[in-house]
Amino acid sequence: MTTTIPQILVKRSSPDVRLPERAYPTDSGLDVFAYELSKYYTADGFESPISKEDLNLRWKRGEKITIGAGERILISTGIMATVGVGYEIQVRPRSGLALKRGLTVLNTPGTIDEQYRNIIGVIIINLSGVAQDITYGEKIAQLVVCPVVLSEVKEVTDLSETARGLGGFGSTNN
Repeated sequence: MTTTIPQILVKRSSPDVRLPERAYPTDSGLDVFAYELSKYYTADGFESPISKEDLNLRWKRGEKITIGAGERILISTGIMATVGVGYEIQVRPRSGLALKRGLTVLNTPGTIDEQYRNIIGVIIINLSGVAQDITYGEKIAQLVVCPVVLSEVKEVTDLSETARGLGGFGSTNN
């Protein structure tokens, strides 16, 4: 039995963008790297008063971007990617960033649908309680290819009863 391995088709937005890569050949996740700052929001939900152009110039010169406690940023990976019908690319957090620094990916897992053709961005939030730095080129997330079942929606007038009944979140006795 032959299994076809899906290919991730990747396009760089610029020649200096680093392609996704696996740390080890059998890893399911491909590391993606910080390329450009797209948006920066303070803990109270306001966009940063410093322009992203100015921050990106400083960042690419080697300065760090500091994310305060509760702040979130959208970082561009500089890549566009697709994997074909029947698959999605998921954007997932890196466990080391989450555990060691309190930085994680919001909207997890992020879904890159087959027809999405824009640059992949990663929303990072600082949950650590103290300011954290992100450096240009740093590993910020991982991409994982997952199969997708393209189901149909069928409206019905009733669903069969179950032992669970109409319980909601946390409704089991366990």
